[in-house]
Amino acid sequence: MLFYILKILDGLELIKIFIFGALAYLVGSIPTAVIVSKGFFGIDIREHGSGNAGATNTFRVLGKKYGIIVMIIDVLKGFTAANFAFFIGFYIYGEEHFVNLQLLFGLLSVIGHIFPIYIGFRGGKGVATLFGMILSVNLPAAGICVLFFLIILFTTRFVSLSSMMAAVMLPISILFIFHNHEKWLIVFGILIALMVILTHRKNIVRLFGGNESKANILKKHRKER
Repeated sequence: MLFYILKILDGLELIKIFIFGALAYLVGSIPTAVIVSKGFFGIDIREHGSGNAGATNTFRVLGKKYGIIVMIIDVLKGFTAANFAFFIGFYIYGEEHFVNLQLLFGLLSVIGHIFPIYIGFRGGKGVATLFGMILSVNLPAAGICVLFFLIILFTTRFVSLSSMMAAVMLPISILFIFHNHEKWLIVFGILIALMVILTHRKNIVRLFGGNESKANILKKHRKER
């Protein structure tokens, strides 16, 4: 995808690609969960719970209020980064070149979330940031993923399982529900599903071992300092 984009863009647009690509990574690197945990509780979220700097672990360790805050901001990171495509050239929203740019910037933001430069490259799993990116690229497919996530979550109360199944539904919904045969979008959907599964390897082991924690959004969180 990247080489394809590079081939069709002129020198000025290549400079824009580089600048906004770097900015997308830096936006994705904003460690929302760590900022919230240190700012309100004086702890590093990565030293508690699952050890991930993401919304799910924030829900688990700090409670619903702060989990929602982290989740919303992390979603906005991916959504904002993907929309940097509006600043490149004069492409029309939804056309192939524009979608390819959204995918590039969105993926860079997800990489930033997983490997944030600000906190030693130890971030979260990128699911919320990834969802923000999908919202920007394909809103109907994002809606299907959310619906599937909620069904699995309320049925099993496993956030990890819900995230993985929702990710698997992305390429399925793009190809078989909305009949979108755009090559890079399909490849993106498949790669994202694989990435989410790979980043949840430990969760898969715990699921099969019967040791995975279940979500309980009504759980009391620790008091603020």
